[in-house]
Amino acid sequence: MINGIKLAPSILSADFSRLREQVEECERAGADYIHIDVMDGRFVPAISIGLPVVEAIRRITGLVLDVHLMVVEPEKQAAPFIDAGGDMINVHVEAATDLHRVIREVHRREKRAGVCLNPGTPVGTVEEVLPDVEQVMVMAVNPGASGQRFIESALPKVARLRRLIDEGGFRAEIEVDGGVSMKTAPRCAAAGANVLVAASAIFNEHAAPEQNIVRLRESLSRIERSA
Repeated sequence: MINGIKLAPSILSADFSRLREQVEECERAGADYIHIDVMDGRFVPAISIGLPVVEAIRRITGLVLDVHLMVVEPEKQAAPFIDAGGDMINVHVEAATDLHRVIREVHRREKRAGVCLNPGTPVGTVEEVLPDVEQVMVMAVNPGASGQRFIESALPKVARLRRLIDEGGFRAEIEVDGGVSMKTAPRCAAAGANVLVAASAIFNEHAAPEQNIVRLRESLSRIERSA
């Protein structure tokens, strides 16, 4: 953890031929979570990681597995991904027909529940469940692919969530997913984010994951919280 900020490398950009090695590098470098993007080809156009990959990652690391369900009917998928080893189950408010039911199911299985907001989705859609969740994920790109440009409107959304959570005395952390880099990470933290997901900023051809995590840590070394 860096200045109270957790780092969650997203394996969406990892080299899957060396996945074990890269996850272990992230763990050695002090990553807090491993972020796993699950895409079904329906909620988003792409298809990505399924249950066998989550099970395999669970066997090689003790880090929190932060599962991001970009799927339709998340009510049917939360339990299988918990059984596969997920610790934090994040569900899109845009996809869930009964958000409370999914949250209850995750808690019944003694795991942490998160809700996700696409760039065009207002904060008010999750306001009623803020007392019930452990995490709110603010998407700073449109979900479905790594390497996209950071959407600036995510920052005031994070700041508004921070005020609501602090004023309500809620436990939920705020996670930013998409476009997180050495430049944007400090700004997300200053706006009030607790958890930062980074994909191509950590897994790229320029440096090893360990080195990139060190650089992210350095970018977060001096943060001035927004008013």
